[in-house]
Amino acid sequence: MNTRPDRSEAAPYYFTYIDKVPDGDICRILETQAGEALSVFQGIDHARAGYRYAPDKWSIAEVVNHLNDCERLFTFRAFWFARGFTDPLPSFDQNSAIAQAGVEGRSWTSHVDEFRAIRSATLPFFAQLPPAAWDRRGIASDNPFSVRALAYIAAGHVAHHLALLRERYL
Repeated sequence: MNTRPDRSEAAPYYFTYIDKVPDGDICRILETQAGEALSVFQGIDHARAGYRYAPDKWSIAEVVNHLNDCERLFTFRAFWFARGFTDPLPSFDQNSAIAQAGVEGRSWTSHVDEFRAIRSATLPFFAQLPPAAWDRRGIASDNPFSVRALAYIAAGHVAHHLALLRERYL
């Protein structure tokens, strides 16, 4: 799938993620990005995973948990719309999700393994979509999305947080 989403396929805010994705086949980009992200994560040890660059900021483990939550969310939304469901989907509160996730009670390796597993499930979902499904649209969090935009958002969201991890945490 090589067509980038146009500005009608997601709310303007989401283009902060979409615009971080390079041109090319989004499925290959997601696959390549998985290796890049895992390389970064595997360079972090358990002791470092609890690091916060400021007291009110998430730890590295919380950031990866957030990536895992959001990848599930973006892919579920894409699934919902790709399969032709038309009911709007509810909002997602990332802070509520982190507060309930039990991040600190888990090993760093479990977060990394979860990222690997989730991305491994995301890849075949998008790779096997029928061509018409990429253009299907729906509403989530009171915002419009196309299936194509959600694939780009998934990649752009990880790119965004990898950049923040490199700049502020590592």
